Amino acid sequence: MPWLSLSSPEPPSQSIDASTVGPLNRKRPSTVLFLLSIALFLPFIFCTFVYWQVNRETGQIYSNIESIPSRPAALVFGAGVGSSEARDRVLAAVALYKSAKVKKLVMTGDNGEIYYNEPIAMKRQALELGVPSSDVICDYAGFRTYDSLYRARDIFELNSLILVSQRFHLPRALYIARNLGLNAIGFCADRSSYGDMARWYDLREFGAAQAAWLDILSKRKPRYLGAKEPVFPSQN
Repeated sequence: MPWLSLSSPEPPSQSIDASTVGPLNRKRPSTVLFLLSIALFLPFIFCTFVYWQVNRETGQIYSNIESIPSRPAALVFGAGVGSSEARDRVLAAVALYKSAKVKKLVMTGDNGEIYYNEPIAMKRQALELGVPSSDVICDYAGFRTYDSLYRARDIFELNSLILVSQRFHLPRALYIARNLGLNAIGFCADRSSYGDMARWYDLREFGAAQAAWLDILSKRKPRYLGAKEPVFPSQN
């Protein structure tokens, strides 16, 4: 009588031919993740391009008062009452005036609160430095660079002017001016070291460049316009 095995018989062993097996199923980034990565990266590329485009205006910036061409007026941007940046802008503007590079100074800035008035603060400093009051005009609705330049054109009827500000700000100001049809050049007001704030200004300009581009694209109007106040009324 043959011996009975209670265990199940093992299946015969088979060798696997590697040539008949497809490539291993490797994990790949999903299409959704790939598209999401592109969507997140494209805005950065676009913003960098806009920043580069805005900052191409550096060829129109002058640091030497002897070499800068004359213009009828200088537009001096506010930078905070009592700040080093605002003080240096006024000093640079007064130097232009006393060198007969401009005939008028237009102080433009924020006057959104009763006890905060950038244009008046800058005008007072210019008067202390010997500029006659009749040659200093205040723009009280220059809340943003775009607003100041728009109003310089449409309210104060200036088409040719010198923009006075620090180097970090001038490329954006000139970009806006050019797109508004203004014949503008920049005069660098960097007379002090602004410490850690200088790095913040550079970072802020990256975002401000996008805002400037959108303002130009949308042809946005300033918050306030009002009646015309020509700086040189006799020429009209």
